[in-house]
Amino acid sequence: MFAGAQSLIGGKNILRWNLSSMAVRNYHFTYERSLTKRISFSISYRTMAKGAVPFQSQLEKAINSPDVNFNNFQIGNTAITPELRLYLGFGRMKGFYLAPYLRFASFDITAPVKYTVTTGPGSGTSKEANFIGKITSSSPGLMIGWQFQLATKFVMDIQLIGGHYGTSKGDLTFAAPLTNDEVTALQTSLNDMKPDPFKFTSTVNNSGATIKTDGPWAGIRGANIGIGFRF
Repeated sequence: MFAGAQSLIGGKNILRWNLSSMAVRNYHFTYERSLTKRISFSISYRTMAKGAVPFQSQLEKAINSPDVNFNNFQIGNTAITPELRLYLGFGRMKGFYLAPYLRFASFDITAPVKYTVTTGPGSGTSKEANFIGKITSSSPGLMIGWQFQLATKFVMDIQLIGGHYGTSKGDLTFAAPLTNDEVTALQTSLNDMKPDPFKFTSTVNNSGATIKTDGPWAGIRGANIGIGFRF
C-alpha cells in the first residue's frame, strides 16, 4: 500500500493554475516537467484582457504627465515564461526552490493624450488623442518559492519573491486628420512628457501621430499561490 501511494505522488508532470493572479484579471497557467530529482523545466502562459490599469497610481508616477488621461488608459497583456527550477529538498518537484527564468511579454495599450488647441487670447479647446499599439519586453529574472504535496494528486506552489529586469520597445499610433493648429498643440503635449528612464520619441503631422518607446523593463513576482495537478 505504501508503494502504491508513492507511485501516485511520483508523477513527473504538473499542470498548475495561479490563483492569486485572478485578483488583477490575469489568467496564469503553467506546465512543469521533472528532468532530474532536483531539476525541472516549466513554461507558463499568462493573459489579461484589455481594460482599466491595475495599480493606476504606479503608472501615473512612471509617466508623470498631466496630459495623459489615466482614467481612460487601457492595457491588456500576454506573457510566456520558460523557467528552470532547482529544488533544494529531497523530493522530486517538492520543497524550497530557486528558479531562473526569462519572461517574454506583450502589452496591448490605449493611451489617451490630452491637448489644447488655442482658439483665441487666453482660450482654447481641449481634445484627446487615443494612441493605440503594443509594447514588448524581454526580461531575465530569478524567483524563489516553495512547492509541496497537498494530496496524492495535488500540489500547492507558493512563489515567495522574484524579479526580472530587461529591455522593452513599443510603437503607438493615433490615426486621424489634424489641422495645423492641432498638430502644434498635440506635439507640445507629447514633448512635455518625460517618462524617464524610457527613451520617448514622437512625430505629429496632418495625418496623425506616432510614439516610439525604448528602454529598460522591470517587474516583480511574488506572493502568488498556485494549485497543481500532478501526473
